[in-house]
Amino acid sequence: QVQLVESGGGSVQAGGSLRLSCAASGYSFSRTCMGWFRQAPGKEREAVARIFPGSGTTYYAPSVKGRFTISQDKAENTLYLQMNRLKPEDTAMYYCAAPTGSGAPRTVVFGCAFDYWGKGTQVTVSS
Repeated sequence: QVQLVESGGGSVQAGGSLRLSCAASGYSFSRTCMGWFRQAPGKEREAVARIFPGSGTTYYAPSVKGRFTISQDKAENTLYLQMNRLKPEDTAMYYCAAPTGSGAPRTVVFGCAFDYWGKGTQVTVSS
């Protein structure tokens, strides 16, 4: 059974940094891809970043490119999102996501078909 558990969210002032973690169980990091999404109140969920664990290649939404870094620790089966120079518009619930092939509805973005999301961790950035 796949579980993705996010942590590391919190409240920071604009310009600050946070590092989110996603601990995966029942899912191997040797599979195709993993990613981070976010959803702000009243807005649709959007993809933030994606990594192909095998090659380490990454892709970012234009709104976070140059400020956020997605990375992985295969030995610990953990995904990270380092967020620097945070802005109030980064305020959202952040979710870790993976393609599990479960047959659940998929969101295809950044070259990856995600179908499983964790419960999320809240990030609040004040001005």
